[in-house]
Amino acid sequence: MTKQINRSDGDAGVQHWLELEGKVCVVSGAAGGIGSAIAHVLGHAGARVALLDRDEEKCRALAHTLNAKGIEALALACDIGDIYSVRGAVTGVESAYGVADVLVNNAGLLRPGGIEQIGLDAWNAMLRVNLTGYMLCSQQFGHGMLKQGAGAIVHVASVAAHHPQTYSGAYSPGKAGVAMLSKQLAAEWGPRGIRSNTVCPGMIRTPLSAAFYEHGDIERRRSAMTASRRIGEPGDIADVVAFLASARAAYVNGAELVVDGGLESMLMDLVPRPGFEATPAAR
Repeated sequence: MTKQINRSDGDAGVQHWLELEGKVCVVSGAAGGIGSAIAHVLGHAGARVALLDRDEEKCRALAHTLNAKGIEALALACDIGDIYSVRGAVTGVESAYGVADVLVNNAGLLRPGGIEQIGLDAWNAMLRVNLTGYMLCSQQFGHGMLKQGAGAIVHVASVAAHHPQTYSGAYSPGKAGVAMLSKQLAAEWGPRGIRSNTVCPGMIRTPLSAAFYEHGDIERRRSAMTASRRIGEPGDIADVVAFLASARAAYVNGAELVVDGGLESMLMDLVPRPGFEATPAAR
C-alpha cells in the first residue's frame, strides 16, 4: 500500500502514489504557466525532469527553482518545430539522465486572425509548433521508449480541439490534429508498450491569459460559463498530466481527458430557453 505524500515533505522512505520516482520526464514549453506547474508536480513525485523551452533564460530559472527544492531538473533550449533542435534535446536528456520514460508535449502558440486573413506563413508557423512539434518530439523521444518497450506520452491540447475557436487562425485545427496524433500513436505504439493520451484544458489562468481577467467583469462572466464556477489554474492541468504519465494510468491509452470545470457541459445554458432559467437561489 502506497501513501500519497508530497515529495517535499522529506519522507524519502515512503513511495509516492504515482510511482514516478527516478523516472525521466521531459516537458516541452516548460517555462510557461502550465509547463512549469507540470514540472513541479512531476518533480515533487520524485521524477527527474528535463525542461525544454525556446526561452532558455526562463527555462534555466525554473530548473534553479526546482533544484533548490531538491528536485533533479535539467534545462535545455529547444525549438520543437526544428528537428535538429529536438534531436539535440534528446541527446542532452539521454546524456544526463538516460532514455525518457515520459514525454509531455505542452508547448503551444496562439496568434489572432481569422481564416480569411491568415497568411500561409502565419498558418505554417502555428502548425509548426502546435502540431508538427508534437510529432517531432514524440518521434525522436519515442525512439528510446520503443527500444526499452515502455513509455508514456501526454499531449496538452485544448477544448478548441472539439470546438472552433473563431479568429484564432490555425489554433483549433492544430489542436484537433494533436488529439488525432495521440490516438495514432496509441494505435501504432500501444502494442509496443507506449501509452499516448491527451489532456484538453478549458479556461486556465496563465501568464499569457492573465490580462483577460483585468478587463471589467470578464472573470465573473467566464466563471459563470463553467459548471465549477471558476477559472482553472495550471495545477488543475498538471495533476491530470501527472496521473496520465504514471503507472496509475497503466490501462489508459488513446484517451482524451477534458479538464474544463464543466465548460463543455454548459452548452445548452448558452441557448435561450424561456421558462427554464435558473432561479436566483440556484445560480
